[in-house]
Amino acid sequence: MKNLFEAATVDEVKGRMARLVPDSVGQWGKMSAAQAMEHCARGLELALGDRRPPRTLIGRILGPMVKKKAFVESEPMRKNSPTVPGLVVMEKCELEQERKRLCGLIDRLAAGGPQGCTSHPHSFFGRLTPEEWSAWMYKHLDHHLGQFGV
Repeated sequence: MKNLFEAATVDEVKGRMARLVPDSVGQWGKMSAAQAMEHCARGLELALGDRRPPRTLIGRILGPMVKKKAFVESEPMRKNSPTVPGLVVMEKCELEQERKRLCGLIDRLAAGGPQGCTSHPHSFFGRLTPEEWSAWMYKHLDHHLGQFGV
């Protein structure tokens, strides 16, 4: 599975992010491109340990079963999937600012490697290895970049 510890994957994601423009239209959902970048940045903060939401009850029950399907490379993230509390972005955002912030977090994850990932469990899936965090962050970025056709 592609992950953000791979330089080529980081380059791919950044190249796709560079093609977003302020008026990029999403193919589903309600977020603007700038809000999607902020949303993805908040996701990266989970992997880096900057955000540490508690485990959800539904995640404790269903997380391990869903994880088995969600972490399959050929299985894309589903449109309008539920999101971790605190990652929903309602406020207006500026694309260039959010893109720059997200690029910095991607670089931080890539440079930190497996040692830079959090040991705090994901609020839905539970414990993730650094490789799973990195792959999930790629899958999340790929999902939202695809949402805007890039």
